Amino acid sequence: MRILVTGGAGYIGATAVDVLISQGFAVSILDDLSTGHLDAVHPSASFIEGSLLDSSSLSRALRNCEAVIHFGGKSLVGESVEKPDLYWNVNVLGTRALLDEMQKQSITQLVFSSSAATYGAPTEMPISELAQAKPTNPYGVTKLAIDEMIAQQSSNFDLSAISLRYFNVAGALESSRGWISERHNPETHLIPNLLKSTDSSPVKIFGTDWPTPDGTAIRDYVHVVDLVEAHITALKVLEKGKHTIINLGSGRGYSVREVLNSASSYLGRPIPHVDTTRRPGDPVSLIADISRAKEVLAWVPRRDISSMVADTAKSFEIA
Repeated sequence: MRILVTGGAGYIGATAVDVLISQGFAVSILDDLSTGHLDAVHPSASFIEGSLLDSSSLSRALRNCEAVIHFGGKSLVGESVEKPDLYWNVNVLGTRALLDEMQKQSITQLVFSSSAATYGAPTEMPISELAQAKPTNPYGVTKLAIDEMIAQQSSNFDLSAISLRYFNVAGALESSRGWISERHNPETHLIPNLLKSTDSSPVKIFGTDWPTPDGTAIRDYVHVVDLVEAHITALKVLEKGKHTIINLGSGRGYSVREVLNSASSYLGRPIPHVDTTRRPGDPVSLIADISRAKEVLAWVPRRDISSMVADTAKSFEIA
């Protein structure tokens, strides 16, 4: 079975490609390398450098494929606020082009890497798939629009699809080719920034007076390998003409202080940090209800925050 992985030269996509190939799948990759890396492309994969909006590249990438795992797109919340039109064009119009070309080539299986940003800042925790979707930034708006578009495609054209919604991804995969890890510029994720924190450039902790056990905000994290395994499992349980939304996450969440302490414990030293005030609009807690993932995918995360920290540190060669 040949799978097209869009965004297969990026952090999550390249991890997915490596795991898919190790499990015996044939893989094609479509990536424009705007945030992906050519050296992350698996040598056994068929690689097409191009955009979802380039009909020729998209058509070639889908050739002989039976299913698609869709990671491709823009994913920085801050950038989406500054460039909402770019995010709409790349994420939404790009996926529209993907769905149209899939229909043209009679490809009816899709797993979409969605986002819990679709929920916005709900007050009830943990967040279930039944929570009202009220995204608070253009990135979340595009992910919700795509989920709705996929649902319509499933209803109208018998597309079999699952959208997987999650918050923060961390960790790394030690593959036969070396570590596949985060390489973001700028880096906005907490764990890499904690590990790279220095006295001259300490990481900031936004708020220590939240109504939580240690005063810091709580966020949900999932190891990139657990995440990829969920995507591959989703591919195997697709139902004809049905679109299902499934949350992924730790099921419990971790406070910022917990993540800080885990990183400090791994490094064996204190991590330079500065406690500062809350950022406007930040919610106290974001935790995904993963009951449906357990039921539909028989999936639970197997790697905790200490594994995410350790694997990230090893991939960065931080002792």
